[in-house]
Amino acid sequence: MVNKPLLIAWLAAIVSTVGSLFFSEVLKFVPCTFCWYQRILMYPLVILLGAAFYYQDQKITRYVLPLSILGMLVSGYHYALQKIPALKAFEMCTSGVPCSGQYINWLGFITIPLLAFFGFTVITISMLWMKKQSN
Repeated sequence: MVNKPLLIAWLAAIVSTVGSLFFSEVLKFVPCTFCWYQRILMYPLVILLGAAFYYQDQKITRYVLPLSILGMLVSGYHYALQKIPALKAFEMCTSGVPCSGQYINWLGFITIPLLAFFGFTVITISMLWMKKQSN
């Protein structure tokens, strides 16, 4: 039997990672500091969730949830830096690409950090769903 929440979480991690690599390697967008933090949190999830899906490991939530929730916080703050001008005073990116910069701005609000936030959110919801099913 296929564990749907685990499969959804794994697919979200794969799509997020491939999208991230597409932006940097194909479109040549240079990642800012917060983008790197989000990558550090997302990339291992592909392997963790893939192994958990293969072995049908229900206990993976204890390892994935801290990473996905932290990823939501980082990407949410990064998105706020981009969209709320008053927060630019608190920007941590002091060298290289500014974290408040926007390579994409689809429909006036969809930026790379928002896409990352959606990915982390899908993974978090899937893990909470899986945790609820196992209880």
